[in-house]
Amino acid sequence: MQIRLVSALIVGLALTTAVCAQDASSAPQDNQNPGMSRGGGMGGGMGMGMMGRGIAGTVTEAAADHYTIKTFQGETYAIHFSANTRIMKQPAGGRGMGEGRGQRRRGEGGGNPPQEIKAADIKVGDAIAAMGDVDASAKSVGAMGIVLLDPERAKQMQQLESDYGKTWLMGKVTAIDGVNVTLAGSVDNATRTFVADENTTFRKRRDPITLADIKVGDMVRVEGALKNGAFTATRVSDMGEPGQGRVPRNGPPPQ
Repeated sequence: MQIRLVSALIVGLALTTAVCAQDASSAPQDNQNPGMSRGGGMGGGMGMGMMGRGIAGTVTEAAADHYTIKTFQGETYAIHFSANTRIMKQPAGGRGMGEGRGQRRRGEGGGNPPQEIKAADIKVGDAIAAMGDVDASAKSVGAMGIVLLDPERAKQMQQLESDYGKTWLMGKVTAIDGVNVTLAGSVDNATRTFVADENTTFRKRRDPITLADIKVGDMVRVEGALKNGAFTATRVSDMGEPGQGRVPRNGPPPQ
C-alpha cells in the first residue's frame, strides 16, 4: 500500500512548525526568512521540499538506532535515526499546525515551544512523525527529523486521513464535464469526482473565481460531503498547475 500524501503533508508541517518555533524562540529577531534556521540548517531543510517524504504512526519497538512503528494505515515501518537526526517533542496544548506565521517567528505557539529530546525519551506506545528518505518497498525511513506527537494531535491526524473522500478531497484535475470535475487523488492516486452546485464557492488564493476558471491540470483542494453517493463540493480552492504558486501546507481545506 502506498504511503498516503496526507500523512506526509501533515508530518512535514508538524516538523517544520516545531523547528521554526524552537529556532525563533532561541534566536535574536532579525530579517532572516521565517522557517529558516541560521546557516540554512534544519529549519530550512524541513520546509516545502520535504513535504512528500514523511510518515507517522505508533511506536511498537524502540531500539538504539531505530523505531518500529505501526502507521495510521496499519503498515509496519522501521524509522532509522542517527546522531544527525533532529528529535523533538511537540508541546501539549500548543497551537502547532494552526498557528500563524507571526506566531512562529516569535515562538508564540499558544504554549511552550517544542523541545529537543533524546532518542531514549520515545517509548513504545508513543505516536511519532518522521521525515526523511522513505523506502516503501523496504518499509523503512532514513529519518532527518522525528517529532514525538502530542496524543491529541495524533488523533487529529488519524481523523484527517479517515475523512479523506468523505469531507475533503485534493488532487489534480483530469476532466471537467459540466458541473462534474474528475481528479487524480493526491492521497490515494485513485480517480475521484466531485459535483459543484449553486452553493459551491470557488477561490484561487484569495480571489473569488468560478468553475469556468478551473482548468485540466490544476491542483485543487475541495471540502464538502457525500450526498446520494456523490461528493458535493461546498468550497473549492484552485492552486493552479503544479509548480505555480504555493502547495497547501496543511493537507485538507481549512474548516
